[in-house]
Amino acid sequence: MNLKNHEFLEKNSIVLLITIILVVLVGGIIEIIPLFREGTVIERVEGVRPYTPLELAGYNIYIREGCYNCHSQQIRPLRDEVARYGHYSLAAESMYDHPFQWGSKRTGPDLARVGGKYSDAWHVAHLTDPRSVVPESIMPTYAFLKHRAVKTDDLDKHLSALRVVGVPYTDDMISNAVNDATIQATGDPLTDTAGLLGRYGEKTVARDFDGQGNVVSEMDALVAYLQVLGTMVDFKAAQEVENEVINK
Repeated sequence: MNLKNHEFLEKNSIVLLITIILVVLVGGIIEIIPLFREGTVIERVEGVRPYTPLELAGYNIYIREGCYNCHSQQIRPLRDEVARYGHYSLAAESMYDHPFQWGSKRTGPDLARVGGKYSDAWHVAHLTDPRSVVPESIMPTYAFLKHRAVKTDDLDKHLSALRVVGVPYTDDMISNAVNDATIQATGDPLTDTAGLLGRYGEKTVARDFDGQGNVVSEMDALVAYLQVLGTMVDFKAAQEVENEVINK
């Protein structure tokens, strides 16, 4: 555009306003439309799978109790965060979270890599009486979770709803949701876990998470969820792929 036309725009406020709106609209369309294509914003990472029914129940309890208010699940690519918590968070790790649990506040530590860091017994003790394992903790107690049976009868409906928004639950996963939740929390070596492992992968952990064999409790579900966080991705392999891309 030459200077003469530029002067015309500056002296005609309505024309200038319309031009600005058009430019913003075009720029917005160029920026926004690609985001509707998941593949352009989330790079697929091997190992990431949907939550098992028991883990999903724990995820729902985590949200219900407001744990996200004090614990983020997003490790930023900053040296001090990576040194403390581990590999920075990948978008693919949260692709099946509805809603995601990135968070913006840390009264307690980030939990993106908490899976496998502590034993089940530690988590149960921490949730029952936080001060028993972390004296300076200000976290409220959640001892009641041990005495409340986890609601499993509608888990198939939860999986069906999540499939509508893109989580790849199969018909087999949905029809076996209630049974899979019970099997994963039982921990009985005589229990047939082949179906559960076939549906969710050999790395899926099935055991009595809360130490109470007589009930599948909300504590079982929440600990199962915490123990899977950050364990799906082989970060060593992911780092090797990243290095290859950088070196090209």
